[in-house]
Amino acid sequence: MAIEIRNSDHVFVLTGAGVSAESGIPTFRGQDGLWEGHRLEDVATPEAFERDPELVWRFYSMRRSVAANCKPNPGHVALAKLEERLAGHFFLCTQNVDSLHEAAGSRKVRHMHGELFESRCSDEKCSKRPLRDAGLYMQKSQIPHCECGALMRPNIVWFGEMPMFMDEIIREIEACTIFLTVGSSGVVHPAASFAQIAKRNGAMCIYLGLESPSNARAFDQVVLGPSGELLPGFFTSK
Repeated sequence: MAIEIRNSDHVFVLTGAGVSAESGIPTFRGQDGLWEGHRLEDVATPEAFERDPELVWRFYSMRRSVAANCKPNPGHVALAKLEERLAGHFFLCTQNVDSLHEAAGSRKVRHMHGELFESRCSDEKCSKRPLRDAGLYMQKSQIPHCECGALMRPNIVWFGEMPMFMDEIIREIEACTIFLTVGSSGVVHPAASFAQIAKRNGAMCIYLGLESPSNARAFDQVVLGPSGELLPGFFTSK
């Protein structure tokens, strides 16, 4: 099947872990929810970093090492081509922290949960901007310090922290006419509520992914299958 895009349409796309999983990036949300015997909450909170920065950095260093060897899949490429075709009528928001959208050619991506290959100061009062960083820090002595003296942390939104770009994201959702979610479980908030906001504002809401999401009722259409197979050719222009 294909969805027709009119010249007046504005497309909002939300991508989740399922898109990156098709490129070989683990979701870290298996049946036991553990990493090396630790709950994800134990390596993904400000409190965890304060308690054991070495453990936290080992987790994110492992994620960096895996992601660095992964390539965009046809789904990433299809979204980059759609952005190019629609120009200012397209907005891509991702829950993923990898750089696969950018590697596929997407030029404007909003990473609401941060970016894996960036680091920032762990002192919230510090005004230094995040830095590009692909370093692997397996020991506390290897963790770099900010100019202010505080330890650097991954530029990732941890449990209990506010997602990034929310004002811009909500404006774009309210303005869109087609809302597409790809590979997101529909469990993690606030992203799980985006489809309801779009639908309330009159948008057509579509889901693509391997499994039906927890918020399936918010969508007008749920199309099951690999996004790398579904996305190429999914949109046609009028």
